[in-house]
Amino acid sequence: MKKVLRNTVQLKRQKIINKLIKSGIYKKNNNHLYELTLSDLEKEYRYIEKKIWGQE
Repeated sequence: MKKVLRNTVQLKRQKIINKLIKSGIYKKNNNHLYELTLSDLEKEYRYIEKKIWGQE
C-alpha cells in the first residue's frame, strides 16, 4: 500500500513539473523543481494558472 501511494504522489509531482517546465518555469527560489514537495509544486502551479493564464 505504501508503495502504491508513493508511486501515485511521484506521478502527480512529475506531471506538475512537466506542466511548469512547459510554462518556462525551471526553478523556484534557487531550487530545481524536482527538489520541491508536491505541496510546493501545486502552489506554484496554481500561482501560474492564476497570474499568467488568467484562470481563477
